[in-house]
Amino acid sequence: MRIPRIDFETAKADALLVSNLPNVEYITGFDGSNALILIEDTGDVTLFTDPRYTIHAGRVFPGKVVTVKNKASLAHTALKLALKRKHRRVGFERLHLSYAEYQTISENLPLGVELVPSGGDIEKQRMVKDASELAAIRTAVNTNSSAFDAAIKKVRINMTETDLAAEIDYQQRRRGASGPAFDTIVAFGEKTALPHAHPGSIKLANNDIMLIDVGARQEGYTSDMTRMLCAGKVSTRLKQLYKAVLESQLAAIEAIREGIPAHKVDLTARSVLKTHGLDEYFVHSTGHGLGLEIHEAPSLRKKDKTPLEAGMVITVEPGVYVEGVGGIRIEDTVLVTKNGYEILTPTRKELIQL
Repeated sequence: MRIPRIDFETAKADALLVSNLPNVEYITGFDGSNALILIEDTGDVTLFTDPRYTIHAGRVFPGKVVTVKNKASLAHTALKLALKRKHRRVGFERLHLSYAEYQTISENLPLGVELVPSGGDIEKQRMVKDASELAAIRTAVNTNSSAFDAAIKKVRINMTETDLAAEIDYQQRRRGASGPAFDTIVAFGEKTALPHAHPGSIKLANNDIMLIDVGARQEGYTSDMTRMLCAGKVSTRLKQLYKAVLESQLAAIEAIREGIPAHKVDLTARSVLKTHGLDEYFVHSTGHGLGLEIHEAPSLRKKDKTPLEAGMVITVEPGVYVEGVGGIRIEDTVLVTKNGYEILTPTRKELIQL
């Protein structure tokens, strides 16, 4: 169990109802599909779940576990406990609770309890990883790269995008991953110009470029990497694009240090691409935090001024996407350190020719 750091004074609440499952897992270690926790201003944490998870919850969480038979009654039971403990203002995670869920909770609100929109403290706490989290992420990163190396040995002309994506996922599981951290992205040829292309029935042809964006989930934590391959000769245009994106990515990584605002890393990547006349083809952020979720704070984008801190794990993934030509993205998982950064991804970064 981790001690939650909640600013109850700012939230103007005396307890917090946490329903976002990654936040529940972060505090309690419980990873079931139905749970919430009540965090009190006294520091007490109570986990609520249903009978399917009673044994598992008791094993992973050292605090009090309350089993509720009716799934819809979890929040109601938690709020009744809050009232019993004389908590009148209970915060809820406004960024995660749907309107329908809010309505259900409001309709069953115990008399004397007020719901207060709150949340965000746990996400801030999750940005900086502790030693156990970093160990899990390193494991996921290494599993991901090992699976990638094994899978690309299977690449053959006429292989479909779906076949290669399935091979990568299989190799991840063989190495201990619970599964991919997200839907594996595999794109061939001009389809690489779609940043989040879905693998399909397109077959690999001679001289096709390939974009592979993969991540493994292991010990609850995620990794993320994008590499480019080519089945034969690479066109001069694509070589130029690759060189520019690699220059952009390396410059962005070099900009990483403790205290620099997240948006400055993004600006560095874009500035390099601008010198090549390619900034208009860079259509997403430079990167994002990762951990229990594949996308966490901070975000390396124009408006995120979050100062980077040692212990944050982020991706650095500039890309350019030119319709009718193709797309290039290069991505590593990077740890922010006291003295700068550490690239966790071990896979080589040159354009891999098969």
